[in-house]
Amino acid sequence: MFKLLTTDNLARRGEFTTVHGTVQTPVFMNVGTLAAIKGAVSSKDLEEIGCQVELSNTYHLHLRPGDQVVHDMGGLHKFMNWHRPILTDSGGFQVFSLAGLRRIKEEGVYFSSHIDGRKIFMGPEESMQIQSNLASTIAMAFDECVSLPAKYDYAKKSVEMTERWLARCKAEMTRLNTLDRTINKHQMLFGINQGATFDDLRINNMKSIAKLDLDGYAIGGLAVGETHEEMYHILDVTLPHAPEDKPRYLMGVGTPINILEAVDRGIDFFDCVLPARNARHSNLFTSQGYMNLLNAKYERDPNPIDPECDCPACRNYSRAYIRHLFKAKEMLGMRLCVLHNLHFYNKLMADIRLAIEEKRYKAFKEEKIKLFSQRL
Repeated sequence: MFKLLTTDNLARRGEFTTVHGTVQTPVFMNVGTLAAIKGAVSSKDLEEIGCQVELSNTYHLHLRPGDQVVHDMGGLHKFMNWHRPILTDSGGFQVFSLAGLRRIKEEGVYFSSHIDGRKIFMGPEESMQIQSNLASTIAMAFDECVSLPAKYDYAKKSVEMTERWLARCKAEMTRLNTLDRTINKHQMLFGINQGATFDDLRINNMKSIAKLDLDGYAIGGLAVGETHEEMYHILDVTLPHAPEDKPRYLMGVGTPINILEAVDRGIDFFDCVLPARNARHSNLFTSQGYMNLLNAKYERDPNPIDPECDCPACRNYSRAYIRHLFKAKEMLGMRLCVLHNLHFYNKLMADIRLAIEEKRYKAFKEEKIKLFSQRL
């Protein structure tokens, strides 16, 4: 399923073959939590801007429209008219983000819905059942994402429970993939490495879950309050113990600079709401640095957002026009900016892949970090 094509030091260039198509790695997955990209971006738009994998959320889709509804509509691919791979997060991040609305037990997590307060239970088996109904390409294991900074004893107990949950996830997915009613009988399972910012917990957990021979391995529980240096350190100590022949996914990361640094350490998959969220507030990534389109200096600027970009926004509209759309509160401005930022990320990943192939990744990384550190 995963073929490592070449490396440049620790940076990896690979291909990940799935039932819904082959993914070229390193890859950035565009986040559509509720089976839609915020900012009025359609699945057809995603194809045009080079998205390879779309990511949706198990917890949120379970609440609305309901995973059984999605199953009855033929699964997420048919429901949202997207024919490339989909990864579904397990709901484990909501164990972190909805801390005030949940109780954690060995059997799973009891939530109060953030929508209407109704009681919800989700454990490893329930998460796998929901993701099976969604029929995603890749399902994520159910885990606990610990808040940082964390106490060592709590983090250790959490990791041990997450390991037990992972074994239950694997057993349940194996069962579900044999059922007649299952839409995607080739659904894959990625395990998640946890351990807060403690080296020994991270290392021991990765060694343990690697024995389960899963389809891929994620590094979870980062980008939730630690420094960038702490995040990079965790990757440095953990990744040497991850299987080399399986894809590695850094969850919820991040900025272009974060991605460049993580690729240099051996990460293959990324996701983050950052590019779409920033775009909805007129904050844009460009080949020459970071820009806020609401700045007054762009009021009469006839140039595209980025002269080096060929996204739909840059091909057709000026900075002055898109700035006007934001000022007038026209949705088109937000949509064009989301398209631009997501295109920027997908193009960045293509450039990263080429740099690894040509064995010039170190120089490429240093050049891009210098550019991306600038504000226009």
